[in-house]
Amino acid sequence: MEIAPGIQIIDLGVYLAKHKTLVLSDFHIGYEEELNKKGILVPRVQYKDVIDRLELIFSKVKPEVIVINGDLKHEFGAISKQEWKETMRLIDYLERKGRLVLIKGNHDTILGPIAEKQEIKIVDELIADDILITHGHKLPTANHKPKTVIIAHEHPAVKIKSDVRTEKYKCYLKGKHKGKTLLVQPSFNLLLEGTDVNSEELLSPFLDQDLSNFEVFVVDKKVYDFGKLKNLE
Repeated sequence: MEIAPGIQIIDLGVYLAKHKTLVLSDFHIGYEEELNKKGILVPRVQYKDVIDRLELIFSKVKPEVIVINGDLKHEFGAISKQEWKETMRLIDYLERKGRLVLIKGNHDTILGPIAEKQEIKIVDELIADDILITHGHKLPTANHKPKTVIIAHEHPAVKIKSDVRTEKYKCYLKGKHKGKTLLVQPSFNLLLEGTDVNSEELLSPFLDQDLSNFEVFVVDKKVYDFGKLKNLE
């Protein structure tokens, strides 16, 4: 589905057709290990599920560049065993699909050793003509003048009710920020749907505004246009 001129959303990935660039975000590798340490016994199956989901995307597009828009790993202050092992495996996998670029997210404070080992450059943001790609936990400091901004960080989701049943789904948001088109992409963490943008506190400074006129695109492997957020109960 084309969500903006030259920008497609394919499952949990944003594809910039002109630049043959695929943007993914918020894998939070190592999340299961953190839960296990807290006594929450979840099976460590996310890596396999992530690869299966990526294969679905790569069956539809063949990018030359793959951008991870922040929060590749989960732990703030250390690199856990699971993070090191699975991050390296994921990087190896993605580098076979295209040239990899890492944008630094708020969870990526010590991503350096992993990036250095793989000889991958970490950047704060990426410009593709009039498109700015940045994680979204802080506003850019450089004097950019893009027409479109793509962020992650918020893990947007919406709750959808059917009779007495309520389900939460990952979603994209499309709106405006200071006159620019703003696209918020969902996370690739498959254990959690994300933050309900209708009822939960939002963290990104890009979203410190009235979101009622933002458009919602729900993801359930396919992408569905649900109209404006204010029309969703």
